[in-house]
Amino acid sequence: MAKDPKKDIDEDLVRKLAGLLDETGLSEIEYGQDGLSIRVAKQLTVTAAAAPAGSAGQAAAAAQSLPETSSEPDPAQHPGTVASPMVGVAYTSPDPSSPVFVQVGDEVTEGQTLFLVEAMKVFNPITSPRAGRVTRIFVENETPVEYGEPLAIIE
Repeated sequence: MAKDPKKDIDEDLVRKLAGLLDETGLSEIEYGQDGLSIRVAKQLTVTAAAAPAGSAGQAAAAAQSLPETSSEPDPAQHPGTVASPMVGVAYTSPDPSSPVFVQVGDEVTEGQTLFLVEAMKVFNPITSPRAGRVTRIFVENETPVEYGEPLAIIE
């Protein structure tokens, strides 16, 4: 007789993970042990007040990146948007002494590395889904990013 997986879920663990989301400001968290993997995520509504606590410079940079008028299109809806596939920290170069992977105006090829996103101490390359020209970059080096957050636009 097969076990019912719903009966094996540790509800207290799920509640603790959900509490960690609130405490840390993350939008998702995944936990795995002994072949069991639990992912808890919440949907976020981005507003100017939703910026994580940090230095005044980071808050000012976040405020500057918000559209000034409602007529500016949402970058996430642009067909050339390259979005973060995970929550982590975006890096624009392979190490502090190296040049950035790409700059606005650069021509890129499909599969070319654009950024690295570090998650769980693993550096994941974010590659270009197609060839084109980089017209916007939304992140700076060592910027925390959320799942689905626009990183750049390639036209």
